[in-house]
Formats: sequence, C-alpha cells, structure tokens
Amino acid sequence: MNIDNRIKFRHLQCFLEVARQGSLARAAEVLAISQPAVSKTLKELEEVLDARLFERGKHGVTPTAAGLAFLRYAGPSVQALREGVRSLRSGEHEAGQLRLGVLSTVESSLIPDVVRRLHERHPALVISVATGQSTELLDKLRAGDLDLVVGRVSDSPRIEGLTFEHLYSESMILVVRPGHPLLQTPLRDVAMLADYPVVVPLAGTIIRRYANSLFVQCGIGLPSQRLETISVALSRRYVQSCDAVWVAPLDAVRQDLVRGDLYELNIGLREPGGSVGICSNPAALMSLAAQWCCEALREAAQGYRDTLEP
Repeated sequence: MNIDNRIKFRHLQCFLEVARQGSLARAAEVLAISQPAVSKTLKELEEVLDARLFERGKHGVTPTAAGLAFLRYAGPSVQALREGVRSLRSGEHEAGQLRLGVLSTVESSLIPDVVRRLHERHPALVISVATGQSTELLDKLRAGDLDLVVGRVSDSPRIEGLTFEHLYSESMILVVRPGHPLLQTPLRDVAMLADYPVVVPLAGTIIRRYANSLFVQCGIGLPSQRLETISVALSRRYVQSCDAVWVAPLDAVRQDLVRGDLYELNIGLREPGGSVGICSNPAALMSLAAQWCCEALREAAQGYRDTLEP
C-alpha cells in the first residue's frame, strides 16, 4: 500500500506535539499556531487515516489505540527526516548528536564511563542525556525524542513494541555512612534495621519492588520514617549526613564503596535486582551515533559483570 500523498509534514508535526503535550492548547502554543488550526489539522489527518487518534476530555487529550499505533511510526519517521536534513548542513554531519535517556541507577557510574569512551573515539559527538522515570523516557523513545534508553526498563508496561537488550543484572544492597552504629558490631538481628530511617526508590517505580523484596526477605516491613526518591545525589548526601540506611542499586554506589564514602551492611543476602539494558525503537532507523553508543555500552557492561553480579 502506497503512502497517501495527502499526509503532509505539518500533519505529523501537529500529531506528535499534541501527543507530547496532551493538550490542543499547549500544542498550539508550542507550534505557534491557533488552537482551531491544530484541531483542523488533526481532523484532516484522522480523515486521511480513517481513524480517531485522540480521545478528547475535560483535562486534555489522550491517544486512542490507533493513535498509539500511529505514534510508534510517526515519531521515528519525523526524527529520521530531521536527522537527514541536519546531516546535510555544513559541519553538523561531522559532529553528530546522541539523545540518551538514562535512569538514575546508571547515571553515577555506567553512563560517565560510556560518555568517556564515546568522546575519546568521537571528539565532536554531542551527547544529550535526559533523566527521569522509565515511563516518561520510554514514551519519549517511542515518540522519536530519544535514540536510546538505558537502565532497568524490561519490566515496564510501556516497553511493549520496543526492543530491549540485556547488559547485566544488578543487585540491591544496604549501604550506610562510615562510622554508622550498625557497622560497629556484626549485624546478627536484621530487625535492628527498623530502628533507623531508610532511603528507598519512589513507590510505583520498577526498582521499588526490588527494595521492598529485600525487606520482605529480612522478615521486616519498611520503617515508617523514610525518604522516597529516585535521586541518587539526594540519597547519597542524606545518608552520609545521618544514620539512615539506603537500599541502593549496586551500580549507583559502586564508586562510593571503592572510595570508602559508603559501606555495605552485610546482612547475608542481596536482592538479585533486575536487568540493566538498552531499549531502542525498532520502528526507527538507528543513527550512527546510537550504534556507537550501543557498542560502548556493551564494552562497559562486559567489564561490569564480574563486579556487579554476585
């Protein structure tokens, strides 16, 4: 079936912006056109496709099943066109750009290592890193706003239709500041953990399930006094300033343990955790920069397996 020549770039651009913003008004503002113009453009596209792409409601719009299906291809197609145009501009094709989505658990150690490798081999490469929760990053990947997403995303419901490549498995451990009371004597009774504040990932995140599982295996519940965050920087600073216990991904504290800035509490077990890997959109043509990144990620992961997998 040939592509209907009635579909114009403006239709795709409008569709993608409405999907990103979840609002006709906000999309109109970003596109610098009127809201009626946005509505008209969407109506034209829906007529050509013979499908309803969005459900309208009081609080904005949400993609229909047909809209989600079309989004899978429209985003990468528009991005591929933009990349093609950019590659022909003087000098820009030599530098290249990588748009990487990164979950907080890998931003402390793995990603700096990968960026270093990439810049050593490709000095002019521009690397843009976006952080956030897996659902947000995977949606951006699907829409063509990111080239790759790295982290624990294999369990996310938003991964459907995307491709995941396993790099390594990462365990969850308990870490505390140097001189913490629980380090003074062997920890024979894990119930003592309940006497201290705890730092855990946000409720509803994939990694929180592994943190909860670790406490279940200890036979105790999470302390009521706790800090819930996916910020590695905040978790590190807080734990180093008080007697809180951090349920942390090993990769996030790897360098801290080596330097002696944090210490692992040996409770006789580790939660196996989940699979850290590369998520890509099979509907999009992978850029050369993204291919370079995948190679660097595989190399870095090879060196991590011996130290991160128990």
